[in-house]
Amino acid sequence: MYENTKLIELKNISKSFGDTQVLKNVDIYIRRKEFVTLLGPSGCGKTTMLRIIGGFEFPDEGEVLFDGKDIQSLPPYRRRVNTVFQKYALFTHLNVYDNIAFGLKLKKPEELLPNEKKITKRKIKAEIDRRVKRMLKLVKMEAYEKRSVDALSGGQQQRIAIARALVNEPEVLLLDEPLGALDLKLRKEMQVELKSMQQQLGITFIYVTHDQEEALTMSDTIVVMNGGKIQQIGDGKSIYDEPKNAFVANFIGDSNILSGTMLKDFEVECAGHHFECVDEGFEENEPVDVVVRPEDVMVVGSDVGMLIGEVESVFFKGVHYEMKVNTGDFTWKVHSTTMYPAGSRVGLSIVPSNIHIMRRMEAEG
Repeated sequence: MYENTKLIELKNISKSFGDTQVLKNVDIYIRRKEFVTLLGPSGCGKTTMLRIIGGFEFPDEGEVLFDGKDIQSLPPYRRRVNTVFQKYALFTHLNVYDNIAFGLKLKKPEELLPNEKKITKRKIKAEIDRRVKRMLKLVKMEAYEKRSVDALSGGQQQRIAIARALVNEPEVLLLDEPLGALDLKLRKEMQVELKSMQQQLGITFIYVTHDQEEALTMSDTIVVMNGGKIQQIGDGKSIYDEPKNAFVANFIGDSNILSGTMLKDFEVECAGHHFECVDEGFEENEPVDVVVRPEDVMVVGSDVGMLIGEVESVFFKGVHYEMKVNTGDFTWKVHSTTMYPAGSRVGLSIVPSNIHIMRRMEAEG
């Protein structure tokens, strides 16, 4: 588990490219040994934030702290981080072993062997060999050290790119959509392996993706971004179960999002019906957004449902059926393991704890 100590802090970070502001007064800290995912749609600012941490971009305003010290003047190679990009950038004229060893060979001998009083070429070679073979084992590529990287599959090339970044023993690994070029099956396998690597090594991973399932699979902490701002920070379960605004609810999984009115504490009106809920602290008759996950809408008999509607469409999703049920005031998306054919008259029921109320202004980017 990550340590409860701050390793990286971004304070009041803003960044523009021309007339376009891509980060707007961003404040965030990242803890040691934490797997953090920056999640959001294209153009939301997540890659720019990663590049600022790595030293490839500089903010217009704000501070970048590492262990409490400002690192903005440090070039990328002087920061205690390494980066894996979506395009692997392997050296095609070098084999697998030499690709991984490349950065080690550029180090000063005293950096490679800081505790050695007498450093020899033999000791340097042995240390490089030890580190490279450790990484080959970590990424399960021991049998490929003499292979040309051109002879490797996309997934194998990605493993080598990760090994090359990790062999320098950074405190932080930055990963910019590293699995984007892989097919779905391999992508899912690599998600599990990346999380396992991070736990084995005990270092901080900062991962950029637009894939919410990927974020939920791997992360200790998810940072949801939109329009250059952080919308919500939390673990996957809390963000999924308690989205802060309509954007988060819509981006993290499927949602029914309705305009409603908070009549009083614990009672909301939406879709032509009054619902009990568990939320309080709103003004009476305050306009709100109401979020209900499709799996939280129960299909019941048309004689006992809170709402009555007609099934408009049915799609089989493998583990459940996705149905759209029109109740007149709203068309609900419903997930159920029981299929009700199109044209069926059904009832819908929702328990109070599955109705999430959000202030409208929080949804603005």
